[in-house]
Amino acid sequence: MANQIDVNKLKQAEATSSIAKDLITQAIEQSAANQVLAQEALKKASEEIAQTLSLVSQVETTLKAQSSQSE
Repeated sequence: MANQIDVNKLKQAEATSSIAKDLITQAIEQSAANQVLAQEALKKASEEIAQTLSLVSQVETTLKAQSSQSE
């Protein structure tokens, strides 16, 4: 049986990583003008990165479980 990758979770991970990238860019742009906004953007980026890692980890865990079942 072939391993099934949860493409929806990977697409969510892709979206959250894109949001994090945009937030980091925003933080860079705001860093000189408004450090409060830059700090908030970095906090949100960190949350998005954590979500991305969680989604990727879930997919990876599922693949490992499927792999061990097929052995």
